[in-house]
Amino acid sequence: MKKIGLVGGTGPESTIMYYKELNSRIDKITDGKHMPEIIIESVDFRRAWDYVSSGEYYLLKEYLSEKVHSLEKAGAEVISLTAVTMHIVFEELVNDTGVSLISIPKAVCKEVENKGYKKILLLGTIFTMEQDYMKNDFKNAGIEVVIPDENDRNLVAKRIFEELELGIVKESTLKEFQSIIDKMRDQYGIEAVVLGCTELPLLLNSENCSVPCLDSVEIHINDLIHEAL
Repeated sequence: MKKIGLVGGTGPESTIMYYKELNSRIDKITDGKHMPEIIIESVDFRRAWDYVSSGEYYLLKEYLSEKVHSLEKAGAEVISLTAVTMHIVFEELVNDTGVSLISIPKAVCKEVENKGYKKILLLGTIFTMEQDYMKNDFKNAGIEVVIPDENDRNLVAKRIFEELELGIVKESTLKEFQSIIDKMRDQYGIEAVVLGCTELPLLLNSENCSVPCLDSVEIHINDLIHEAL
């Protein structure tokens, strides 16, 4: 089994999910014979977020490159970021490090194609919803991506940053998100919602939403396990 390397800390809650799920799923797949060797390079979330917020993408790329190289030197053979927003510099990071990282957007797009969905709602941080790094693979595959209106985008982003990133899950926030999803279903005919932030699965799933939820963490972890095994 290949050693797994994760660039974590963006944020801590999703990093915990990756660690727990990789261990438990591989343990189950191997009938209790193996758990993976995992190395985590945990970044300063505030520093990384400041780089994104201020548009200092070169500094973000340099910071993440250091972490990727550290994982590589420590023997990691399957390496990935654990946050969708950090994929804002994904291509530059791959070019800079020469490491073939396992992409969240590509993994999720493949799953959407397999499900046969043609129109999806994308939820995530304000950067993920408004920029193209999470949308390009969908567009290239002929899948229409819709996002909430400005007020709803700001609400989603605020709840992610002030609550979910800190592990805070509120029933009131769930109702707000359900209302947004219902509105997008009725107005745009969305077939599914992509949870394009790795903290969103703390709040949303297919059982509490009116349309299927595509969990980017679960989908990405499946790709990591496939590569590791």
